[in-house]
Amino acid sequence: MKKGLIKTVLLSFAGSLCLQASAHAVVADRIVAVVGKEAILKSEIDNRALMARMQNPELAQVKGLPRNILDGLIDQKIILAKAKIDSVKIDLNAVESASNDRFKQLNSRFSSRKEMESRFGKTSAGIREEIHQELLNQELIDTLRRKKTAGVTVTYAETLAFYKENKDRLSNIPDAVAVGQILKYPSVTPESKAQSLSMIQQVKGELQGGADFAEMARKYSQDPGSARAGGDLGYVQKGELIKSFEDAANALKEGQVSDVVETRYGFHLIQMLNKDGNSIHVRHILIGFDRSKVDVPGVIQQLNAIRSDIISGKATFAEMANKYSDDQMSAKQGGSITTSGSTNLIFSPATLRPQLQTIISSLKKIGDISTPQKIDPPQGDPFYAIFILNNRVPAHRLDAEKDYAQLADMALEAKNRRLFDEWVQMLRKEVYVRLSDI
Repeated sequence: MKKGLIKTVLLSFAGSLCLQASAHAVVADRIVAVVGKEAILKSEIDNRALMARMQNPELAQVKGLPRNILDGLIDQKIILAKAKIDSVKIDLNAVESASNDRFKQLNSRFSSRKEMESRFGKTSAGIREEIHQELLNQELIDTLRRKKTAGVTVTYAETLAFYKENKDRLSNIPDAVAVGQILKYPSVTPESKAQSLSMIQQVKGELQGGADFAEMARKYSQDPGSARAGGDLGYVQKGELIKSFEDAANALKEGQVSDVVETRYGFHLIQMLNKDGNSIHVRHILIGFDRSKVDVPGVIQQLNAIRSDIISGKATFAEMANKYSDDQMSAKQGGSITTSGSTNLIFSPATLRPQLQTIISSLKKIGDISTPQKIDPPQGDPFYAIFILNNRVPAHRLDAEKDYAQLADMALEAKNRRLFDEWVQMLRKEVYVRLSDI
């Protein structure tokens, strides 16, 4: 259990652990492990142990913390090596956005950028790159973990066995809710659209004149996650892309370039590279919209009109979510939302960010609908939404039958974690690992 905690701690400090640790550099250093051809230094272990104790005081009492961190770091390097061998594809846009947000958060803690650079002994560019690399590594690991555990299920017998084994620590179930949302992004001004359309038409003209698509993407595309790769999005499964983009892409033949396609992000040109079953491999060039000027009153008015129609009985929340919500995943479920990694529609409000917890707590009765709320996500553009309370389950002692869906989620998570750990141990046998005393 402790080892699992250490691994979680090790990987959850992405983007801040190594940076903050640089202020505590160790004078004498040595190699404590070699994984394949990569060395792990004692200073890195010491720094991670220091930051782990600073951010999780309970770890101060854990014996052998440096060794546990070293084991976790070895596993991390082995998993990353496997992810690269398997050519694991990740959402580079999300990584880039998260990196920028993390850098801004870090920068805000200092009176000036110069002070931040002095504290860490790195340039701003170096700090930003280290944050990006840490988050990129974490996303590769998480994606590979999901890939390895895809299709894993738990039987009724396995769920009950998990319950019996963990009954004591699973005795209490906190408050739980079921919530729906209708999410809308404010539309950009006509002037912003016209400016972006003019630029994408210029790019289209250059392509029609024989310019190379990948080179044009590197030169013009405003998608930071794919521009450096020539606009390459890799293979994506059906349903993972915005509908208008996906429909336009699927209509293309291999090598063909689309006409201008509009999404909420801006205008795109898409090139089909390959189709493989339910997945497609495409490049794109994005000219984004200027979102410094958006129609906030318009989106609030639209959401208020939707709310009024639901309250008056003209339509159900589910019908309106399916028709109007900009979040495709929840819209398909009538607006119902789930927490990350779960298919259970009932979840603890504590798993939500504080802003959403406050909104949900204001909904007292089942069927209550919030007024339009501005939501500032950790990454990405702000949006506006209304929320409905579909169900509320008070805190109670866990019942294996009544709470079976939640119990099955817990059992599945434990099984996935065990199978992944066993797989990593198998990989350890295939990779050269040399250890020395810490």
